[in-house]
Amino acid sequence: MKLELKEKRKYVWELEKHGDMNVLGRVYGEEETVKHLHKDVEMGKDWNALKQIYNVACLPGIQRASLAMPDVHPGYGFPIGGVGAFNMKEGVISVGGVGFDVGCNVANIIIPVKKSDIISKQKELAEALFRDIPAGLGEKGEIGLQPGELDEVLVKGVDFVLKKGYGLKSDKEYYEKKGVLEGADPANVSDIAKRREKKQLGTLGSGNHYLEVQYVDEVFDEETAKVYGVDKDSIIVSMHCGSRALGHQIGTDYLKVLDGAAKKYDIPIRERELVCAPIESQEGKDYVSAIYAGMNYSYANKEILLHLTRKTIGRIFGLSEEDMKLLYCISHNSVMKEKHNGEELMVHRKGATRAFGPGHEDLPIKYQKVGQPVLVGGTMGTSSYILKGTQVAMDETFGSACHGAGRAMSRKQAVQNWRADDIVRELAAKGIIVKGHGRKGIAEESPGAYKDVNQVVDVMDKSGISTKVVKVKPLISVKG
Repeated sequence: MKLELKEKRKYVWELEKHGDMNVLGRVYGEEETVKHLHKDVEMGKDWNALKQIYNVACLPGIQRASLAMPDVHPGYGFPIGGVGAFNMKEGVISVGGVGFDVGCNVANIIIPVKKSDIISKQKELAEALFRDIPAGLGEKGEIGLQPGELDEVLVKGVDFVLKKGYGLKSDKEYYEKKGVLEGADPANVSDIAKRREKKQLGTLGSGNHYLEVQYVDEVFDEETAKVYGVDKDSIIVSMHCGSRALGHQIGTDYLKVLDGAAKKYDIPIRERELVCAPIESQEGKDYVSAIYAGMNYSYANKEILLHLTRKTIGRIFGLSEEDMKLLYCISHNSVMKEKHNGEELMVHRKGATRAFGPGHEDLPIKYQKVGQPVLVGGTMGTSSYILKGTQVAMDETFGSACHGAGRAMSRKQAVQNWRADDIVRELAAKGIIVKGHGRKGIAEESPGAYKDVNQVVDVMDKSGISTKVVKVKPLISVKG
């Protein structure tokens, strides 16, 4: 196994097909990213992203390339920032290609006030959001589901929540897949997963999940920004969370199921979390239906959080829920059946987001001329971005892009290097209020623990995969 990337063109590097690889590997990144990937190999680290790119390239039925975005770092099975598309007949479905935070997504809503309005009530708003938005490990949510209703959530997604009177019907158009994945089967979600749900619907969660009040700091593409409904100093609330304990248990359960399937169908596995099953096998179909159920839960969870956030902001600024429009909601831990170049493929995105280009039929009519909003999270002390999908992405990455800054060090290392109180104080000096439900979580999410999001986004922009629309900066960050 020779793990050496060679530059194909500026910001695009390839691992030539060799050994057991069925396709080549491709990394989008600048020289610093590539040096880091090579260094991990040279140091003999068994857990390294380049090795994982190789391993994914060896899976049956993979198409074109094993891809990695510029926020790439080691994950379980697939690297985080990894993308793999598989044909339906020979291809496989893998737990490692989705991860354990099933359906984790980002949603942005546009608040019709200006930066100066937020600053005048910044502390009041921060305290109110911290109080009103359920967050933290194991926190219970707004909706107390009745017996049997959880299965309904797993099938109906955002529609269940809207029927209950939470959120706005107009939001549905601005969710990927309109907030409901067809084919979800609650029968393939274990009783353990359902018990672990523990009435968490409508909760932010913990770890790297957040709610941020941000302002548009810079506009790069005025035409697209206008279509998206934002301009200089516009206020955006961005929420990052997923399917909570239920989704994590789905991943845990199917590690065992797909381990058995890999042995049954004689699929060679190079890393435990790469266990997989043929897409058309019963085990593969069961896993897909369980993942779709988890993603539907994540959509429903997000819509309740949007509702609660709008209520709080509306009370403080005298706005109605209808005044606060949903820009978009998009997942970055997913697997979906999609058509690319006329062929149906199963596309895994692990810490990578969909980035469909102009004209795609899945996009809201409003966005079809310019392309899909690509929501890229940074850190609570730096910047985030809104990009747009392009035809280049459709041609090269199955309509995929990066999802965030990407970790530069582990959570354990971050806790050793930073103290929560110091981070909160330093960010306050920059005009950013941080409210966390746990000191450890703040330390884990220190801005210094992440790559430079500006560099990551520059790679996407300059390679043509997803181009810059606006840069946003935080004013308030509520951490789980």
